[in-house]
Amino acid sequence: MCRFQYLLGFLIVVALLFFSCKQTQKADLIIYNAAIFTADSTMQTASAVAVKDGIILAVGGDEDMKKLMKEGHTQLLDAQGQFMMPGFIEGHGHFSGLGYSLINLNFLESKSWESIVDAVARRAAEVKPGEWIVGRGWHQEKWDSIPSQNIHNYPFHYTLSEQTPDNPVILFHASGHSLYANQKAMDLAGVSLETPNPVGGEIVRDRDKNAIGVFEERAMRIIRDKYDDYVKNLDKKATDSLWYRAIRLAQDECLKKGITSFQDAGSTFDELDKYEKLAKEGKLDVRLWVMARHPAEILQGKVKNYKRVEAGNRFYTCNAIKSEVDGALGAFGAWLLQDYSDKPGFRGQNTTDIMDVKKIAEMAMDADMQFCVHAIGDRANRVVLDIYEGMMAKHPEKKDLRWRIEHAQHLDPQDIPRFAGNKIIASMQGIHCTSDAPFVVKRLGEQRARLGAYAWRSLLDNGVLIANGTDAPVEDVDPLKSFYASVTRRRSDTGLEFFKEQAMTREEALLSYTLWNAYAAKEEHFKGSISKGKVADFVILSNDLRTCPDEEILKTRIIYTIVNGKILYHGQ
Repeated sequence: MCRFQYLLGFLIVVALLFFSCKQTQKADLIIYNAAIFTADSTMQTASAVAVKDGIILAVGGDEDMKKLMKEGHTQLLDAQGQFMMPGFIEGHGHFSGLGYSLINLNFLESKSWESIVDAVARRAAEVKPGEWIVGRGWHQEKWDSIPSQNIHNYPFHYTLSEQTPDNPVILFHASGHSLYANQKAMDLAGVSLETPNPVGGEIVRDRDKNAIGVFEERAMRIIRDKYDDYVKNLDKKATDSLWYRAIRLAQDECLKKGITSFQDAGSTFDELDKYEKLAKEGKLDVRLWVMARHPAEILQGKVKNYKRVEAGNRFYTCNAIKSEVDGALGAFGAWLLQDYSDKPGFRGQNTTDIMDVKKIAEMAMDADMQFCVHAIGDRANRVVLDIYEGMMAKHPEKKDLRWRIEHAQHLDPQDIPRFAGNKIIASMQGIHCTSDAPFVVKRLGEQRARLGAYAWRSLLDNGVLIANGTDAPVEDVDPLKSFYASVTRRRSDTGLEFFKEQAMTREEALLSYTLWNAYAAKEEHFKGSISKGKVADFVILSNDLRTCPDEEILKTRIIYTIVNGKILYHGQ
């Protein structure tokens, strides 16, 4: 009898514990009546999601999810039949750069050199003499007209300098790989007829060897160093305040556009410290995965100390290192196997010593961090593939590296299978294809452009995983624009199509902005799909991106952006 009573008591306790556990599994948020793309191959059909404490509790039908509701406790959100998907993950951008682009002059939409000069002149009238004027986003190949006095479509600086005699001006190319400086900035930097081109860069000059104001690739440092000296002498509280303002603006811009996670393509140690602090204080609304970025001599012995994984409630990770081997095609900086078609005898720039890149690769191996190298030209990509293969052969014990090539824009078709063979991720930006389309054939010729430029279909068919993004602030951070480019390869303004046979399918493009981006950062175990146990990061949109007509994609509105189970943006 005693044994029976003991057993009965034990069963009662177990039942109470089970009942108590079941009681705690009530949702604090249920989203229902949604057309859901889960990005989860095991749960492809669903209309509702239940969330508890920022984590997905269950996924399924409306009625099943409503069983997890607790009266007076659970928030119900009727999606009204609209399209719901995992939150967009920006796969390659520059977070603080995005924020600063919302503060400084922004020329992404500028259609002429004259409009840029006018904007700088207006800013010069507002600031004090000696204060630097900063802008970004111009692209000489995207203007409606070019001044008659130009070299490779670069206008001479004279009209800009006439409007700004008392203020140094530094205007970064949209790619970030060249800049314009006015006469005041060049004088401060000591630029003269005798100033040599640095290795990996060029001061663009006229026939009389006078600098026209354009500094490509590593030559940018001549002006940039002088600007950096100016910033260092400013009040630190003021510069820090400006940085934090930029971060707030970047977060707001991302949430407004449905982005819940952002992969930052290179930040300094100082920025890494600040991001980690913000995450631990609960002040990040967008999840950041950040690549550490410094020259090899600064990274040496220090970078592993900055490694962090899922800090601040999974809002901050630094588990990758960034480097580069070339520049950008628009600034003649992409490193090519053959000459530029529109610049015979020139094959671009190797911007970082290859031995330094190999040193950084060893650091990444040693710290078990991902290595992410910027490579745009076909020669640059081949060199990086060679480096990766050499390091992998040297360290066969290292598994699941997920090393990445950032951009991988222009490839020799022979190198495409090497990505899959070595499980290298192609971190590409869909919007670059259509943004660059007007000048790629001019730079590369039709054959190279057709077979190797933004070769998504060829990569995918070879089993290569593509991570999508925008490279903001090089382009608008809007994922819908990049999604549209990925599936149409068509410019929205002129209708120009760029070798459409290389387009992604709708599902591939959605995966490239969700689960594949999560995988590319070794974070697929907790985000990237609407799956039980993952973080509740969602976006609800006005159009179903799987089925809506092409022309409706860019008209799509963000209705809700939800991060960690909280509605952080509600559009109208």
